[in-house]
Amino acid sequence: MVATRLERLDRLPHFEHGVTLGDFFVPIRVGERAAAWQRHLVLILVGALLMVAGAWLSFPVPQIQLPGVYLPANPYVPFSLQTLAVLFTGASLGFRRGVTATLLYLAMGAVGLPVFAVDSNGAHAAGLDTIVSVTGGRVVLGVTGGYLCGFLVAGAICGTLAEHGWDRTLRGSLATMLAGSTAIYLIGLPWLSVAAHLTIPQTLQVGLYPFIPGDLVKAAVAAGLLPVGWWMVRRRAHDL
Repeated sequence: MVATRLERLDRLPHFEHGVTLGDFFVPIRVGERAAAWQRHLVLILVGALLMVAGAWLSFPVPQIQLPGVYLPANPYVPFSLQTLAVLFTGASLGFRRGVTATLLYLAMGAVGLPVFAVDSNGAHAAGLDTIVSVTGGRVVLGVTGGYLCGFLVAGAICGTLAEHGWDRTLRGSLATMLAGSTAIYLIGLPWLSVAAHLTIPQTLQVGLYPFIPGDLVKAAVAAGLLPVGWWMVRRRAHDL
């Protein structure tokens, strides 16, 4: 049953299944001298560092007041480029390497490195309690912990679809990015609601609505980069 469903996802001939754009990131001369595990390790490290860079390009959401639109200052979820980094890393590295890179990124933050996006004070969050902690025998969820856990699922989805060739066309790439973004919100929003004791309307107001325009732009950018990358790979192969 599972195999049949995965076959329906295929956009590639069988011999290309599992090949992703990341396999062409390492220069040929370097790749020929390095073992496969070394190439994979480098790509995983680069993917994790890309997520760190996306988190560092973040800022708290200010009060937004436009004609007909009012959104209060958001003390819970910041603007960042993390989503772009997570989606692009998952799609370019594939399922295993993308998920591993995300796990490495989360582990870096969990042990105390300031690699998460900024909090309401403008400081980069760090520590396992950003995701979840236990206080007085009670589990306490971090308000952005659901989004961070959602990164894992998003990376898995984007990686799986990319291994089946969805990232090689603009339409398939965009569908991949939107599927990954949706997964992040499906986990992040309920988690935020419970952690911050918010009603559903309040959760949507601080956890979804302010981010829709930016996430659409980020999804479009990531979706455009992938087919362009494949075009460059094909052109390089033709020149050889």
